[in-house]
Amino acid sequence: MSVSLKTVCAALALSVVASGPLVAQERKYDGIGRTPTPEEIKSWDIDVRPDGMGAPEGHGTAGEGERVYLVKCASCHGEFGEGGGRYPVLIGGHGTLKSMRPEKTIGSYWPYASTVFDYVKRAMPFGDAQSLTDDETYALTAYLLFMNDVINEDFAVTQDNIGKIEMPNEANFFMDPRPDAQPEGGKACMKDCKTEIKVVGRATALDVTPETGSGGMGEGGSAPAEQSAAEPEPKKEEVAAAPEGDADAGRSVFNKCKACHVIDSPKNRVGPSLHGVFGRAAASFDGFKYSKDFQKAGDNGLVWDDESLAKFIADPKGYLGGVIGKEKASTRMAFGGIRKEEDVRDLIAYMKEAAK
Repeated sequence: MSVSLKTVCAALALSVVASGPLVAQERKYDGIGRTPTPEEIKSWDIDVRPDGMGAPEGHGTAGEGERVYLVKCASCHGEFGEGGGRYPVLIGGHGTLKSMRPEKTIGSYWPYASTVFDYVKRAMPFGDAQSLTDDETYALTAYLLFMNDVINEDFAVTQDNIGKIEMPNEANFFMDPRPDAQPEGGKACMKDCKTEIKVVGRATALDVTPETGSGGMGEGGSAPAEQSAAEPEPKKEEVAAAPEGDADAGRSVFNKCKACHVIDSPKNRVGPSLHGVFGRAAASFDGFKYSKDFQKAGDNGLVWDDESLAKFIADPKGYLGGVIGKEKASTRMAFGGIRKEEDVRDLIAYMKEAAK
């Protein structure tokens, strides 16, 4: 195990203190560099250990972190933590680690909450690292943990508890017990080592050549069966039954939603399934953990129909807040809403067609 930066810096700091004035005890390493000052060591010594040691004073909640996330993080990681381009997914992925396409997110894979803080503090936002305050970093950590169902919405993450938060996948990190995983005699092999390395498994299949024509690609490079043929045109009678919106156009608008919701099956993702949503009471879909404000809206009698869904889609927090008598309600949905009325009408028309 390598010696940590904190240990090296602490030893250097002690040598500075014990040896008197800096000039009198400065060490030379083949004429390169100098001994760092205690102030310099303090500015570098920002790591936070898995047990929380090294965490600075501060606190933050998920609500505070959501505001920071939308300004500092969403442009790369998506408004819902779904990732974008080469930037990774942050939310979801539960139960995928043994699949062909595992999603290693904070909720599905990360072993320690304290090292979420550590990484964000020292490396994020991309291109402007270490610009976040300690409170902003605690708030971001709380928001990401809340969105991954690790903590409750009103839980305040602080220096006192960040090393005690239990992560879903922590137990699956352990020292490798296999004898062949350790060098013989504690030394790395330098001769007569293994000559053949055999790959016995892969995390994902890299089948990049399409198997069915040159059409659109699905996962693994082959065109999925449901996309191998052109999408059927909406039936004329269905379009006529919903003159307020164009279901075909609404299918494109739903692209803004499908990172977190499915509509054609009763399966929850980051957000609850929208299958059969019309006529359903708010916060009532089985197996999904709703915010307290969403549960209150359901208790107050909110039922999803054309009108209520349209208002919610346009301004999620404002509309929900009106239902429960609060200026802005708290929801797990970071999406700010669809402002264009035509898009809302089209989306409602598509949902009525697809959510049956």
